[in-house]
This record gives sequence, C-alpha cells and structure tokens, in this order.
Amino acid sequence: MRPHVSVIVPVYNEGEAILRCLERMLREMLLPAEVLIVHDMPEDTTVPYVEQIAGTDPRVRAVLNTYGRGPANAIRFGIDAALAPVAVVTMADGCDDPRQIDELARLVDRGVVVAAASRYMPGGQQVGGPRLKRLMSRWAGRSLYTLARVGTRDATNSFKAYDTAFVREVGISSRTGFEIGLELTAKATRLRLPVAEIPTIWLDRPLGESHFDLGRFLPGYLRWYFFAYGRRLSQEKLAARTAPAVPAPRGEPDSTEYEKTG
Repeated sequence: MRPHVSVIVPVYNEGEAILRCLERMLREMLLPAEVLIVHDMPEDTTVPYVEQIAGTDPRVRAVLNTYGRGPANAIRFGIDAALAPVAVVTMADGCDDPRQIDELARLVDRGVVVAAASRYMPGGQQVGGPRLKRLMSRWAGRSLYTLARVGTRDATNSFKAYDTAFVREVGISSRTGFEIGLELTAKATRLRLPVAEIPTIWLDRPLGESHFDLGRFLPGYLRWYFFAYGRRLSQEKLAARTAPAVPAPRGEPDSTEYEKTG
C-alpha cells in the first residue's frame, strides 16, 4: 500500500534513544505511513537500532542522505525520497507530539500546503528551552502572523506537514540548520497559498544540553523572516528571488546543527 504520509526524521548518532521515539510514533500514527530516518553517514549509531525496528515494521526505513551533511540537507533528501503526497518533519529527541502527525497530515489533505504545530496559539505551550531562544521565536512568530499574515503564529517550529508537490515545486534553498520550516512558510505566503496551524505542547529535550548556536544560524532565519513580507509573487519570480545558498563544505557533520531550533 502506498503511504499517505511520509515522516522525515533527521538524525545524528541518536543510538538506542531512537527506539523510544520510533515506538511512540508507530503506536500513535493511524494513517498509512512511512518513516524515513535520514542519516548522513553509514556508521551513524542510529542505524542499527532503526534496522532492528524495520525488521518487524515495514513502515520504517533508514535512508542515507547524499545531498551533503547537516539537518537541512537531510530534510531536503528525505522529502525528495518520500513516496507520500504529504511529508511531516519531526525531531528524534521527543520534543514533538507524535499524536499530531495524522492531524497535521489531514490539514494538508484539506488543501493547505503548510500545516504547522504551533506553540504560540491558544492551547499551545512550550516547556523548557533557552529563554532567549524562546523569546525570539515567540516574537518572530507573532510578528509574522500579525504583519505578514503567514497563517501560523509559530513559523519557526520545525514540526510541520507539507504538500510534497508544493515543496518539490518551490524547492528548498536552505543548506544549514532548521530554517527550512520558516523558508517554506515564507514561500507559501508570498505565493498566497494556504497555511494553517494546530496547537501543540513542545517539550525540551529530556536528555543532554542544547548547543544551538544563535550567531551561526540567525542570518538564515533573518533572510526568510524578511522575505515573508511583500507582494504576491508568481512561481517564476519566486524561483528567481530564492536561489539556493552556497552549500556548506562536506566533512565531519557538526552535531550542533542537529540541535532543534524552534
């Protein structure tokens, strides 16, 4: 059976911790689905555990990213490899609620091109995370919602569902970090395509400490933040305005790139 939703999970040496994430996800999803665990290198410690689950559940498969290392390239590769008309991007560390994957996918079924899980709409909540990052994310989300009319109060959250055909048509320019969620929301807004949201409760990573490098990733976020403002663009003008950024050099992946950004 062809899957109805492709779940894209970028990973970097998650090891045994991926088991709990996958078990919850597979238990909660009801729609026909495939789960693509996208890794940058064959020796990633996540792979043996993914293959263990894949041996008993055909929905799961480990996918080697060949577009270049880092989460942006992993997400790009995962969406291009997806078999379903809806792609949902979610994290491997338990911050996102897997019960909402089906709900986000159904919004895309109804005609939106981007469906966002929102921490900042009524009913949403963010638990934990660095204070400065929370404040900046909330301010960006609310200002974009009010002034640019992007359709969601949480444009920076990575937990989103996309119309796969839309993503392939507009392309993904980002090559570092997790600003892809903001990029695709901004592109949908400039094309005047529908974006919607549902409330979510986001939980900070249960283990470890976040090493999100604000200075490193801020330029990418600012690019798409400001791009969301402006007149309607045609597909041709959008393509001309959003050429891909220069790819990051290949080499050993930087684990800090895989810290969730929300």
